[in-house]
Amino acid sequence: MKQSKSLFFVVILLVLMGCTGMKKNGYVPVNKNAIPEAVQLLDFLYSIQGKYTLTGMHNFASDINRYDQVVDSLTGKTPVVWGSDFSFNALGNNQCEFRHCGPLNLTVPGNKGISCGELSLSPIQQRQLIIDTAIKRHSEGRIITLMWHCCWPTNGDDCNGDDIWRWADNLPSQQEWDELTTDGTALNGIWKKQMDGIAMCLRELQNAGVPVLWRPFHEMNGVWFWWCNKPGENGFKKLWIAMYDYFTNYHKLNNLLWVWDANAPRNNPGDEAGPYADYYPGSEYVDVLAADVYHSDWKQSHHDELLELGKGKIISLGEVGNLPSVEVYERQPKWSWFMPWGYFIQNKENIKIAKDIYNHPHSINLDMIDFTDRIYKLKK
Repeated sequence: MKQSKSLFFVVILLVLMGCTGMKKNGYVPVNKNAIPEAVQLLDFLYSIQGKYTLTGMHNFASDINRYDQVVDSLTGKTPVVWGSDFSFNALGNNQCEFRHCGPLNLTVPGNKGISCGELSLSPIQQRQLIIDTAIKRHSEGRIITLMWHCCWPTNGDDCNGDDIWRWADNLPSQQEWDELTTDGTALNGIWKKQMDGIAMCLRELQNAGVPVLWRPFHEMNGVWFWWCNKPGENGFKKLWIAMYDYFTNYHKLNNLLWVWDANAPRNNPGDEAGPYADYYPGSEYVDVLAADVYHSDWKQSHHDELLELGKGKIISLGEVGNLPSVEVYERQPKWSWFMPWGYFIQNKENIKIAKDIYNHPHSINLDMIDFTDRIYKLKK
């Protein structure tokens, strides 16, 4: 009888693990058809969870290697995580106001002495440069993370930055939002056409066997982007699930690990970011939970609340402005990677702390990665 009861509980446990996507050493990708490279990358992230943090760096398409070189000059290290942005083509008389996100057609921020001029390459050529560089960096053992500052769908990939940075008083109405997220509407169709262009880029990476930490619609709990400030079941959650479904089931993009990347919650008047849970689409649609931390806002709650929401899933720092202090870094050990946002790495605060953080015993740089047979593991 004891043996029967034991067997019964084992079976129940296995069933529950299957239902939640769990396995012995963590979770499987939410996309059950994920390519082996994506499965292995997620396994690697779980293998270092709470023990180490991968170093990272964001690079803009218009100067694709610049900030990796800055990190090397400051620390003597090459980051493991390589990030970039599919971005947009900036229009209008105020183009330079949006240079901080690296529009595809403008010179990169942080280049002293270079004006905010237009580049000779087209947005299509710039995105191809991102793809080609991502493939090359992956072959070196780097881990690729990509995102997308996208225009409101009716403008495709070409818009004034004010079309993206709407702020609270100019966000889409609930009627517009419902049309956007309802399959079969005119606006939903336009949005899918816009997404098709990005899907083609991601497919090229899939064909090359490159897994991608994909973090679309970041900082959705803030009040600044058009996709922000829509909490609840009929809000951001519907947008995320619609993209997940379109990329996964229609485009068959199986190289993506889905990184849900909120802003660290804050109560700054006019610059608020709501609670994580109000915007979380559910564990069945998320592989990694991330936070963006700016203004040196290193509250312990930003780390701990994300851990609680993820219930064991990987957490990371999708973007940071200033790096954490060594004390904070050691007090928040579950971040699986961090990634400074482009030119922020050149801030005087980061110049002071970068060497300590990138060379910290808790940090993993590229020189510690063994990528033999295109499998991520730590060097012995």
